[in-house]
Amino acid sequence: MKSKDVKSSVCPWWASSILTASIRKPFHNPLRILSPYVADGMTVMDVGCGVGYFSIPMSRLVGKQGKVIAVDLQPEMLEGLKKSAVKVGTTNIIPRQCAQESLLVEQWNGTVDFVLVFYMLHEVPDPERLIKELHEALTPGGKVLFAEPIMHVGSSAFQSSSKMIAASGFIVAGEPKIPLSRARLFQRS
Repeated sequence: MKSKDVKSSVCPWWASSILTASIRKPFHNPLRILSPYVADGMTVMDVGCGVGYFSIPMSRLVGKQGKVIAVDLQPEMLEGLKKSAVKVGTTNIIPRQCAQESLLVEQWNGTVDFVLVFYMLHEVPDPERLIKELHEALTPGGKVLFAEPIMHVGSSAFQSSSKMIAASGFIVAGEPKIPLSRARLFQRS
């Protein structure tokens, strides 16, 4: 693990209302962002899921036969996600608390069709390890949508992360346009 203080760099759980604010929806409409990649019956993963801003809409897109593995470091975020899931009546979300040094998702290796890595890779102390774990979790041809905020992650840092992802066994499959974001779609080769 790299020597970065994770606790100080991760968006704190008490700021979760900012992550789900209705003012965010015109810029980051989950269904508009995810529907080109997520379909009925898929197994998908939301890494850094927070309280479920993307996980809840993903659960609708994958339908009753699909599942959403929602991964977060902070138990408070996962508790918020569980409450939101109950509120909307979804039962296909699997909350999973990860550790600082691992996603702890080995049981799904080779079964995940799509992974969302939205606005969080810059918070990870060892992004290479995270990407390796995602590569192992994905099915052959599985996709990763990687996005970072333009206000926190500069172009050179985004390009550096993209090169690291490509070097980990992924190919660039697209350059989706997401407002206020730098984004790239990768496919497991």
